[in-house]
Amino acid sequence: MQEFGRRGNHLGLDAQGITEARAVYWNLTTPELYEEAIRRREGVISEHGALIVDTGEHTGRSAKDKAIVREPSSEERIWWGEVNRPFPQDRFNALRERMIRYMRERDLFVQDLFAGADPRYQLCVRVITELAWHSLFARTLFINRRTERFVPEFTVINLPGFRADPERDGTRSGTFILLDFSQRLVLIGGTSYAGETKKSIFTVLNYLLPLRGVLSMHCSANVGARGDVSVFFGLSGTGKTTLSADPERRLVGDDEHGWSDRGVFNFEGGCYAKVIRLNPDAEPDIYRTTRMFGTILENVAYDPDTRALDLDDASKTENTRAAYPLTSLPHIVPEGMAGHPNNIIMLTADAFGVLPPVARLTPEQAMYHFISGYTAKIAGTEKGVVEPQATFSTCFGAPFMVLDPGVYAEMLGERIARHGSACWLVNTGWIGGPYGEGERIKIAYTRAMIRAIQSGALAEIETRPDPIFGLHVPVACPDVPTDVLDPRRTWRDPQAYDRKARELARRFGENFERYLGGVSSTVRAAAPVVD
Repeated sequence: MQEFGRRGNHLGLDAQGITEARAVYWNLTTPELYEEAIRRREGVISEHGALIVDTGEHTGRSAKDKAIVREPSSEERIWWGEVNRPFPQDRFNALRERMIRYMRERDLFVQDLFAGADPRYQLCVRVITELAWHSLFARTLFINRRTERFVPEFTVINLPGFRADPERDGTRSGTFILLDFSQRLVLIGGTSYAGETKKSIFTVLNYLLPLRGVLSMHCSANVGARGDVSVFFGLSGTGKTTLSADPERRLVGDDEHGWSDRGVFNFEGGCYAKVIRLNPDAEPDIYRTTRMFGTILENVAYDPDTRALDLDDASKTENTRAAYPLTSLPHIVPEGMAGHPNNIIMLTADAFGVLPPVARLTPEQAMYHFISGYTAKIAGTEKGVVEPQATFSTCFGAPFMVLDPGVYAEMLGERIARHGSACWLVNTGWIGGPYGEGERIKIAYTRAMIRAIQSGALAEIETRPDPIFGLHVPVACPDVPTDVLDPRRTWRDPQAYDRKARELARRFGENFERYLGGVSSTVRAAAPVVD
């Protein structure tokens, strides 16, 4: 087996049965991977030095093609169901053997990396792929540190060109993302969407870390000048990445964190931000990364002659992405670790236009909304979506949560109680009516609310109870018009608001029915009031 690139003292690929390949490139640097990607025509370089790639058929995750091997060491802990689908061990092993045969005729790129900034909880991850730009993606998103001896604790084999045969392999389609905790192995094939590598390891950490007493979280985090820490939970499109990239605060990370007995720590060494219609004035730091060497731009439109970007063009997908190192941002916490959260902010983009822009949560309400993970899809973002649709994603990350949701919620509640974290719900969606009638809450107002939360000013302001959702809504907020804080007053027809609010409250209740047996009566009592 011919090998290229730098090598340290590490275990070889024979540990995975890979004893033959045309060539193996070990731990290539960013410039070297750029050169390989261009030489192999995997992408082009933009006018400012970013690497532009096209992910082909798959422009997002293939959630329905993900499964977990049912095996004795983990099956009793896993929350089996629609998200965590079981896959037979023998089918997994047979598929792995076919992938090994496929690799004999191809070049391979290997990166030895880490997931988890806290050395006590770091996972050594080896990523094997056939694409240079996928190797660069892994190098960018995970933590890249030199080490004398690297022993992989989990391995990802990602071969976009290898498609499964559903009848033979037992997969749903030619695309597959399969995790085996007993063999500490992830197999990915049939998709060029690089985010599958990132999220498969996040799924792994969501299984391993709670067993070691660490709460794994789908959230961003930043630190203020006083050392105060904020974490932001939220699904795609709610502003998690945007609001945590605050020039007045230092970013810990934008997507995945753990909360240990020492505080929060980032799982990653990079960011993976949506860039469709990115505004250079509203999001200057993220915008600058799209014009940097070392950034990977997925499915972004560009002029083929000048290589100038068009970030407003969604002809390929709404899910255009930039993957870039954390060091591309000007204000970061380089060690990726911070203290315990002073404020926990749960973001939602309510397209029904009924949730208040900001509200204080009791610990029980925080656990309720954490388990619910509410936001709303809007027309045009997905095929078939013609009006707002309520979306509930357990713990703000259902596709990646392996254990029973009650495990994560109890860990969150225990930490809130122990460290006195203040909890907030922030709606970045619509007021004055639902999507199509009302208007999106101005980001300047949302930023003002976040500043008031982080300064402690909002905690000192009187609140009023929301009669339907039971939330504690501040009656005022610095730099925010008073009317904005009361969504009912922004609707032309208050009775229409009441009907829509009750409709959303019913949806909350219907969604939460599946969790009733696993939460306390006080958390159940935090539900919205349904007439």
